[in-house]
Order: sequence, then structure tokens, then C-alpha cells
Amino acid sequence: MTGTMQAVVVHGPEDYRLEQIPVPEAGPGEALLKVEAVGICASDLKCYHGAAKFWGDENRPAWAETDTVPGHEFTGRIVEIDEEASRRWGVQVGDRVVAEQIVPCWECRYCNRGDYHMCQPHDMFGFKRRTPGAMAEYLVLPKEALVHKAPESIPPWQVAYAEPLSCALHAVERAGIRFDDTVVVAGCGPIGLGMIAGAAAKFPQRIIALDALPQKLELARKCGADVTLNITEVDVVEEVKKLTGGYGADVYIEGTGHPSAVAQGLNLLRKLGTFVEYSVFKDPVTVDWSIISDDKELNVLGAHLGQDTWPAALRLIESGRLPLDEICSHQLPLSEFQKGLDLVADSANSVKVSLIPGTAA
Repeated sequence: MTGTMQAVVVHGPEDYRLEQIPVPEAGPGEALLKVEAVGICASDLKCYHGAAKFWGDENRPAWAETDTVPGHEFTGRIVEIDEEASRRWGVQVGDRVVAEQIVPCWECRYCNRGDYHMCQPHDMFGFKRRTPGAMAEYLVLPKEALVHKAPESIPPWQVAYAEPLSCALHAVERAGIRFDDTVVVAGCGPIGLGMIAGAAAKFPQRIIALDALPQKLELARKCGADVTLNITEVDVVEEVKKLTGGYGADVYIEGTGHPSAVAQGLNLLRKLGTFVEYSVFKDPVTVDWSIISDDKELNVLGAHLGQDTWPAALRLIESGRLPLDEICSHQLPLSEFQKGLDLVADSANSVKVSLIPGTAA
């Protein structure tokens, strides 16, 4: 396929531009995807605003690159594929697919032991020139990509929710939830709601959802929360202790990206509890490490991407158990990407915002 396409191009923090660029060409073992929908992630917003995690600071080099197309939450249809790629991924022209956000090298020590989500080179769609993302009409799936066939009967912007949902399910797996646990999920955005749904599938004693917005807490109940607490109205540490005989929660999963949620979690956990940190923070976060060690001997675990959870995420989306019409709140044409970023920042008036390439403003 030749010609040009509409795409968002990253030129630096707060310098994203809608441009006409050449349609990419799929090489041997690759495929060309016509993008149907691409979600805007909170990490996309933090990258746009120049967070040090992406653009570096005095302690770390830049990880994100300029002159690439953003967008790592996407679905689309195969329009070109050779026999090698078709056989590897089990898909053909016309199939709707999703691809995991990371494009592993398959050669480093992490990839060799199955931990592909921690691949040392760590190329990801939308952040590296080698792997341009999906805020464009077309995208190349490189041969190293992890591709999954996706449901046909669901709107594409709901299928694209598989990316944040897979991340949420990985965080839940890291938590090691047991049947008698009290699980607290902080934040009821797209990933937090997925965490609640994933935790509900583990059938713990109770799931407590925390947020500052009543409408998000209502969505949390629809996803499986037993108790919802508005952090602006109650002392959540005291409320959780009241519900647990004064002990505190067994598991706390942090999905807000706000520094205050970290100390909140440390304080509301019981001794020997488990803290799972998923969020991407704009700035460094400081806590009292004595709570983790001498006070409570906590298990503190990180979580990154969605190792081996994509098939489960797709099944959950297809199951009808999630209020996807409400979670996937906004769909905009690609030309309105700036409005989309602004809506993600305005969490009181949006949940999951997606761009639909090829549609008119």
C-alpha cells in the first residue's frame, strides 16, 4: 500500500502535531494494520506533559523518542500479511486483532525466561521510532510483536480497552488475593475499574474501591466493588479499619498515580499486608519506609504491563460482565487528539477516551 496517511507525530513534550506522513510498509514476517481505535492512556498524558520517566532528568536518560507516532492501546484489521506472519499469529487479511503494547527482543535474559514484559531493550508501541504507535490510520506489526485475534461483535473502542484491562489483571495476579482477603483498590479510572473486575473474579471477602468522584464509585460497584469510599468525605484509613476489626486491609492495589495514594495505602494495610503499585507517577514519591519494614513488614510489589493476561482480558471484554458503554466514555476523530488529551486530564468528565482514525471531525 502506498500514499500518505493522517497521524499524530511527537516532536517533544507538549508538541504533538497532526501531520500527513507516508503509510508504513510491512516487511517480511510483518503485517500492516488499519487502525480502528486507539485509546489515550494516562501515561500518554504524562508523556505529553514531559514527565521525567519518559523524557529524563538528572537521574535518568530519556526513554521516549521524538519523531514517532504515539498510541499503544489499539485494535484494527489486518490489510496486508505474508504467510510467515499469518502462520505465527494465526490471523489473516480481514481479521481484527490487538497487539500487546511491548515489542520484545526475544533475546535478552528476561525474554529467555518468559518475562517478556520486562524485556531489556523495552521497545513499546508509541514511544520508540522502531515501533510507531496507533494514533494513525495504519500501523506495522513487527515480527517480534505479540498479536491476538480480537472479538468481532464488540465496538473497536471497547476492544482496545484490552490493553489497560490486561495491565489491571496483571496487577491483580501480583497481589496473590485469597478468599478471605479485604482488597482495597485506589482509583476508579480505566485501570482501577479493571483491577476491581479482576479482583472480583478472585472472590475475596470484600473489595473496597476508593475515589474522589461519585460517578466513578458508581462504576466501581458495577465492576464488582462491595464497598465504595469517597476519599473527600471520609477518613478511608479509619473506615477500612472499622470494616476489618481494627486490623486494616490485606491487599492494597494503587492505581491513581497520585503521590498521596501511596502513603494512604501504607497506612490502611494490616501488618504483613501486600501493597501492589501499578501507577506511573509524574514526579518522585517519598514515603516513610519504616512503615514497610519495622512497623508492618509489608510485601511491596511492583506491576508492569500485562504479562500473559491478554487472553483473559479479551474474554472478560467479550463476556458482557463489564459496563463497557460507560467505561469507554468518549470516541473522537484523530484530528481532535488534543481534545482527547484534555479529556483524559479532566477525569471528572471522562473515563476511557479513544481516537477513531479515518472519521471526520
